[in-house]
Amino acid sequence: MIQLGLTGWGDHPDLYQGTVKQRLQDYSAHFPIVELDAMFYAVQPQKNNEKWIAETPDTFQFIVKTYQQLTGHLREESPFASLDEAFEAYRLAVRPYKEAGKLGAILAQYPPWFDCTKENVDELRRLRSELEEFDVAIEFRHQSWYEERFRERTFEFLKENKFIHSICDEPQSGEGSIPFVPEVTASKALLRFHGRNVAAWQAPVTRQNWREIRYLYDYSKKELEELATAINNVNQKAETTFVLFNNNSGGHAAQNAKQLQQMLDITYEGLAPKQLDLFGGEL
Repeated sequence: MIQLGLTGWGDHPDLYQGTVKQRLQDYSAHFPIVELDAMFYAVQPQKNNEKWIAETPDTFQFIVKTYQQLTGHLREESPFASLDEAFEAYRLAVRPYKEAGKLGAILAQYPPWFDCTKENVDELRRLRSELEEFDVAIEFRHQSWYEERFRERTFEFLKENKFIHSICDEPQSGEGSIPFVPEVTASKALLRFHGRNVAAWQAPVTRQNWREIRYLYDYSKKELEELATAINNVNQKAETTFVLFNNNSGGHAAQNAKQLQQMLDITYEGLAPKQLDLFGGEL
């Protein structure tokens, strides 16, 4: 069971047919999953969560990112009095997705400075305790977790704590990037494709333009074929395999996902209906 989708639904002009307010409905006519990255920047109010749940088909799934304070990204003042309060607010925001049967997993993406140390392992244990009612995927961005001396223990730890291993395809740019390691650690698998623009990952960026620069990449047919083989291998070890394209900044993600869907010979049922023009054809 392979489910393809994109990170966010706001940056894919090829998919839209209606107004800005209809973008999620338009998106869900094409893909069965989406990464909800808005939750990273702020714990979303219930009206937003309820709206997004209501706008999507019954079988639609969300991969919900953790709020940035929970993974050590937050650099400005927190709106919460404590980390305990932040976790509680996040749990309340995510539960409606689970109750609606639309929570594929929570994605906890850690920063590039989150290396393999005892203190950081303890942070992962706390996350597991705080989010014990949910399926949680862990995405590392420091190579130390995959070093020969730590690699086997890293995967043992993820399995013991029922963490999904987030398998990433990304530029190889020093210790702040991770290799493509298709290791499955839970009944669900998650693959995220960030592109392979090494020069962009090494280029100076600002808080305003980093996404635009780093995720500008168009996967070639050969690269997609290689990824398709890897996905099939992963899917043999998992009950459900989620695949997300994050190369959004140049508008390539949706096209690449469609190409990969064709290569994998996948047809999805239960998507939102596409709008029809006056002559009965799909828009």
